Amino acid sequence: MIVWLNGTHGAGKTTTSALVQQLIPDSRVFNAEKVGETLMDIAPGLPTTDNFQHWPPWRPLVVETARRVLDYTGGILVMPMTVLVEQYWREICSGLTQHAIEVRHFVLHADQDTLRARIAGDTVIGPDSPFRLQYLEPYAEAARTWLHAEAEVVDTTHLTPVQAAQQIAEAVKGGRHD
Repeated sequence: MIVWLNGTHGAGKTTTSALVQQLIPDSRVFNAEKVGETLMDIAPGLPTTDNFQHWPPWRPLVVETARRVLDYTGGILVMPMTVLVEQYWREICSGLTQHAIEVRHFVLHADQDTLRARIAGDTVIGPDSPFRLQYLEPYAEAARTWLHAEAEVVDTTHLTPVQAAQQIAEAVKGGRHD
């Protein structure tokens, strides 16, 4: 099974995924961003883009990597990764489904003011990251048009990362079909 944690940059996916992993036995965190970083390291570089998700190899490589890891380890992969383009989500989800991998899709949501405050106060990436700020409107648009309908929404506006992780872990444990 894959527990996919979606949401915009700065929503708390990385922090929450580590906490979810601690709460779900036989689980591991796999950050699909590493697949993108591998593609970014190709020299000479792939065609210029502002987001490695636009490179066609990224999506099937995420599916294949996740499948291979699960074939090797079993259990659950917790995957913190923003995917705001519906077509990309469909490609990934259908690829995993073709391998009979169950996907529990969660969106960590917070209102725009809360997201802006979190991005402003980020001590890891740095305050007011232009990269994170540029995804606020695309996230809001995806949330309105398709994303929230495709996932279990966890509103983190008034939750700590621990509370969000507990909510996700309880949902996963309650819905597992072993």
